[in-house]
Amino acid sequence: MAVPQYTHPQETKSERLRAELAALTSHHRACSEPYARMVNALFPHVQHGISSLADVPWVPVGLFKSHQLQSIADTDIATVLVSSGTSGQQPSRIVLDREAAAQQRTALASIMGTLLGPKRLPMLVIDTPSIIKGRGALSARGAGVLGMMTFGAAHAFALDDTLVPQPEIIARFLERHGHAPFLMFGFTFLAWQALVEQMPAGSMDLSQGILVHSGGWKKLIERSVSDVVFKDRLREQTGLARVHNFYGMVEQIGGVFLEGDDGLLYPPDFADVIVRDPRTLDVVPHGTEGVIQVLSLLPRSYPGHSILTEDRGVIVHEDAPGASRRGKGFVVLGRVPRAELRGCSDVIATTAAASL
Repeated sequence: MAVPQYTHPQETKSERLRAELAALTSHHRACSEPYARMVNALFPHVQHGISSLADVPWVPVGLFKSHQLQSIADTDIATVLVSSGTSGQQPSRIVLDREAAAQQRTALASIMGTLLGPKRLPMLVIDTPSIIKGRGALSARGAGVLGMMTFGAAHAFALDDTLVPQPEIIARFLERHGHAPFLMFGFTFLAWQALVEQMPAGSMDLSQGILVHSGGWKKLIERSVSDVVFKDRLREQTGLARVHNFYGMVEQIGGVFLEGDDGLLYPPDFADVIVRDPRTLDVVPHGTEGVIQVLSLLPRSYPGHSILTEDRGVIVHEDAPGASRRGKGFVVLGRVPRAELRGCSDVIATTAAASL
């Protein structure tokens, strides 16, 4: 997980990941009986070895909402991450031991270091301070804020508990730090709501800011706000030009796919992405839309190293000449329609749940 990331050619990276993910699969089969039953039922080919990344058994992401899968003893659980979920939906619960939590921090540092450099920048958090004050299980939003705060200094929270901007705090932060590069982090919808909708245009000079944001696109799509519109409006209203999305989910630690300068998302060297046909679940060629599978070497405390998401995406290129990052560049297109999920992937998800 050493810096710099995104340096390995895909062929070299795939072979290294294959070997380590195969070993991780064996680890989880030995330490989690429900996971072993699921693999035996759905992926019998594993008995004969894993010859490619596409052979690595995957867990449907929805399974983490109905089952707490773990490969550690209850007494070793140090942190429980809880997904935000939607109303009426059971959240995912992800268990980490101390080693996994430490590896997650190291992984995030190696990824963000490629964007922010080694120096901790003054940080404006586009959220409320109460998001990191919960006891017990930490929400996905709170975990994200807390994780990103390690890369900042002189933190200031831009929103109050009702998620309304606090102009005095923002102005005071910009007066002290706005003349040089500073870090901003927030969930996508909150950043849009606070910086574009709730603050008057021209009231803030964020031209020195670097905004990292993630999640919350569903509400923006409902308002017909695309990634291009998101960036254009921020630039027009605040002068903010450096905006980087990242794709990830609480169900997979280490799976942080950061947007490059070309607007595409890239897996770090310890993670990867595969796109499958939502009906047949076969791997599709680059350039073809399908359902996203994410892989990461970090999940050792629970079997989340290979997850079939419910998101649609497409791999645009691989080791593209002239690209600043090696590996696969991809985009996320939204959620897989329920009609498609009721096909092959839903059948397998149901079978997986029954085998646990």
